[in-house]
Amino acid sequence: MTTTQTTAAVPAAGTGPGSGGPKESGAAGGTTTVGRGATGASEPAATRGRTSIADTVVVKIAGMAAREIPGVYDMGGGLSRTLGAVRDRVPGGRPNVGRGVKVEVGERQTAIDLDLVVEYGVAIADVARDVRENVIAAVERTTGLEVVEVNVTVNDVHLPEDDDEAAVAETRVA
Repeated sequence: MTTTQTTAAVPAAGTGPGSGGPKESGAAGGTTTVGRGATGASEPAATRGRTSIADTVVVKIAGMAAREIPGVYDMGGGLSRTLGAVRDRVPGGRPNVGRGVKVEVGERQTAIDLDLVVEYGVAIADVARDVRENVIAAVERTTGLEVVEVNVTVNDVHLPEDDDEAAVAETRVA
């Protein structure tokens, strides 16, 4: 006796018509079904059931992979970085690894948008290439989803003087 399981495709939130594009990392996430398994005792154990990956998982993996690259100082736009700096200083607060990452996830593929701040003096094209390669490798390796594109936007350049000014501002307060 052969059992066939049919399941309807569940589009991830933010990917349907009129969705407005990629989903922000903090949005309530959908899940993506990566593997649809068969049911029944006659099927191998590894294929019984279904694997779903939440969109926030892809966001976190991409954010961590991008931050691993030398030359990446921070991620996110101006307001996002400001709010993140405040959150990081609050006792018990955790850094948001998804800051600056937007994803659009389908059934088998994903597209990723990254907002970066790079260190002054690095070759931006080389950093963007390295980030793209590392993010694609990490997401494909850990999720099994095909990464169709990684768009990198460099929003700012971190200057060495920025650290000096912050140190002076901190030492003025006793």
